[in-house]
Amino acid sequence: MPRHADAVVIGAGPGGYVAAIRLAQLGKKVVLVEKHKLGGECLNYGCIPSKALINASKFLDKAKHASQMGLQFDNVSIDFKKLQQWKQGVVDKLVSGIGFLLKANSVEIAYGHVKFLSRKQIEVKGDKTEVLEADNFVIATGSYPLSIPNFPIDGKDVISSKEVMELENPPNRLLVIGGGAIGLELGTMFAKLGSKVTVVEVTPSLLAGTDRDIVAVVQRGLEKLGVKVYLKASCQSFSRSSEGLKVSIKAEEGTTNEIADKILVAVGRKANVSGLNIEGIGIQLDQRGFVKVDEKMTTNIKGIYAVGDITGPPYLAHRASKQGIVAGEVIGGLASVYEPQALPSTIFSEPEVASVGLTEEEAKKQGFDAVSARFPFAALGRALAVMETEGFVKMVIDKSSKQVLGVQIVGPNASDLISECALAIEMGATAEDIALTIHPHPTLPESLMEVAEAILGKAIHTVNKKQS
Repeated sequence: MPRHADAVVIGAGPGGYVAAIRLAQLGKKVVLVEKHKLGGECLNYGCIPSKALINASKFLDKAKHASQMGLQFDNVSIDFKKLQQWKQGVVDKLVSGIGFLLKANSVEIAYGHVKFLSRKQIEVKGDKTEVLEADNFVIATGSYPLSIPNFPIDGKDVISSKEVMELENPPNRLLVIGGGAIGLELGTMFAKLGSKVTVVEVTPSLLAGTDRDIVAVVQRGLEKLGVKVYLKASCQSFSRSSEGLKVSIKAEEGTTNEIADKILVAVGRKANVSGLNIEGIGIQLDQRGFVKVDEKMTTNIKGIYAVGDITGPPYLAHRASKQGIVAGEVIGGLASVYEPQALPSTIFSEPEVASVGLTEEEAKKQGFDAVSARFPFAALGRALAVMETEGFVKMVIDKSSKQVLGVQIVGPNASDLISECALAIEMGATAEDIALTIHPHPTLPESLMEVAEAILGKAIHTVNKKQS
């Protein structure tokens, strides 16, 4: 006999476990099915462990340069095994916390691989095989790293963002294929930990689609760390030799070789639909294999919803969580929709990058009379005090209404600063609203007040541009 529930959530990542908790809060009997670990890829192999190690690498880098402040640290070194244990401790605490919340909300958990038998039944194969039946399903199985021809991910020589979190030691030489967010975050981290890093990107620019001025700051940061960058280049093949992994790179100047100990492939992600039989029951996918959904996170099949990476980019945990809440509330009978005015994104590079809303170019294409202003961190007292002066805040507004259309930040704690900007856009705030809000001194968020004043021609700590 099938086990019945009001709703079954497939996948316990940031979209799935959040959907399950919200459904339970709305009085639904919920079963959450996970094939591996609570928290999914993000918590166990992505967002959390990578940011823990990135933070540790930043501490190390600061210690190496602390002599500028008169602080001398002799023989700064890494106990990588202990660092990995600490990182795993952070992950374990959060996984345990999710388990506690699920239990507190009376969410039942089943472990195993899922296959849809029909639109209302799934088979779960784990330690035992059972059939779950429900009127509603939420698919939240996420995505997995793409591989490329001639570089199959074997978990040993050629690794993905998942295996890189489990390395026993930093590689002496790391070659990163892909100059996007994941490639640069991990490449920067290992460069700070002492690895010689090479990045190969097929497009003309790192962080494709990002403001060119921001990319320029990030690229300078990579140069300072000694990272070698190939643009408009592609990795053709590799061979194993006594020197290491010999990678053939086709660049504009011709073909060259780089020697690496590990090759990290970070070229994108693909929807994790394997084995689910979702096409077998009629769920529609787009041309790239992602599940099609509407603003209520509903697929073309009544009662079946999808959230997170499986619905396509951007691959953001906070997007997945919000979508999970929407799906849970729609199933629970609430009038919820996923229609964010502002979806912030962050890149933990050196320095950090964060953005929300429209760039100036995008705003003009949409018909706005867009203008922008920048405020450099070099003019901010707090940034000088913490020795992080690279970068700037850029604000884009509509010239007539002064409404904030977008903000791009490259600099210290950009990932923290962007939330105020997201709130401003979501609420329809103007540059005057931000400029009139007193920000504490000396802090990094003052930069947001300063750039708002600058765009209004009222700057105090930078020279005002002549108003046209």
